[in-house]
Amino acid sequence: MRETLLGKTPEELKEIVLGLGLPAFAGKQIARWMYVRKVSDIDSMTDISKAGRERLKEACDLGLTVPSGCQVSKDGTKKYLFPLGEGNAVEAVMIPDEDRKTLCVSSQAGCRMGCKFCMTGRQGFHGHLSVAEILSQFLAIDEADGLTNAVFMGMGEPLDNWKAVSRAIEVLTADWGFGWSPKRITLSTIGVLPELKKFLDTTRCHLAVSLHNPFTDERADIMPVQKAWPLEEVVDLIRQYDFTGQRRVSFEYTMFSGLNDDKRHADALLRLLKGLECRVNLIRFHKIPDAPFETSPQFVMENFRDRLSNHGITCTIRASRGEDILAACGMLAGEHRKKTKLD
Repeated sequence: MRETLLGKTPEELKEIVLGLGLPAFAGKQIARWMYVRKVSDIDSMTDISKAGRERLKEACDLGLTVPSGCQVSKDGTKKYLFPLGEGNAVEAVMIPDEDRKTLCVSSQAGCRMGCKFCMTGRQGFHGHLSVAEILSQFLAIDEADGLTNAVFMGMGEPLDNWKAVSRAIEVLTADWGFGWSPKRITLSTIGVLPELKKFLDTTRCHLAVSLHNPFTDERADIMPVQKAWPLEEVVDLIRQYDFTGQRRVSFEYTMFSGLNDDKRHADALLRLLKGLECRVNLIRFHKIPDAPFETSPQFVMENFRDRLSNHGITCTIRASRGEDILAACGMLAGEHRKKTKLD
């Protein structure tokens, strides 16, 4: 089996090229070709000798996965479909906003967290993405050279695949990699506590926590993770870190009509987050097949936002994007999986 190059550090690449009889400095050359120049094949690495490239191709594979399709919304949002083995696929969504181009990145095929309102979670778990498969979402899309930000908020729970996600973040932020500032990256999680601490200790990236209900029993009804890693413990951990500077923490709150959108929930949220420098993002629920949930009316969301804002918590209603292209995360990949099974 050939070695995958994408996702390797210069030191790891050095060991590979030395084993192939290439000079040690070829490791840095390969890293520059992959992460800076973003080439799609080994033959494009033209400052490596032709004989050296041939040896590389015999022993190694770049590991780049290319999308099999792309849907474009009328608002400019683009959803790319990346096929994986055994009929699986993941999505990467590019969201344009004035001078920003944000990539919403997947880290798993499916998800094992089982949130009842999540299309991805309802598909079950089909495997972790490799570092190469995560980085391919950055490298193999039309906007590869123009991306300004990234959010690990696509399919899967990033902290459930922390080994691969942490290496991807290392590549994105390293001087020898993409050279991004950590401030350009946000990781979204439902609160996998052991890995959340590792993330907070080892990176300076922004954090987004999927909250959705401040009451323990009600959150457990829609998010089984509440029983393993209670929200109160997640917030207690976050309070141990400094979010008063350039690093931010936000709480994602999908609004479900009649379930989590009244004054009682707003006041419980205020108590839970009291004194914490944070933002709450209210999210309209994107309807998914056979789900009993409905999104809250606009005026209800505005009242909820205003109550939080009037009591000192910055709160915004996130604009919906890409609603005309199977916007709910996992829907396009789910269609791909069903079609593959039928074929």
